[in-house]
Amino acid sequence: MAEIQVQHYKVGAPKVPTKRKGYGISSKCASLVKEQRARLYILRRCATMLLCWYIQGDD
Repeated sequence: MAEIQVQHYKVGAPKVPTKRKGYGISSKCASLVKEQRARLYILRRCATMLLCWYIQGDD
């Protein structure tokens, strides 16, 4: 038997990226800064946890 494939489409206007001068660069920069801040936060939390475990082990 033949299989029927159904494709779903959203109704409405397609999303077209708007280009603004200078907006793309600042947006990319902001997202990179946010990502680096998150990585540093995780790294700092892990280092603090390991240091606390190390200090607790000395007793």
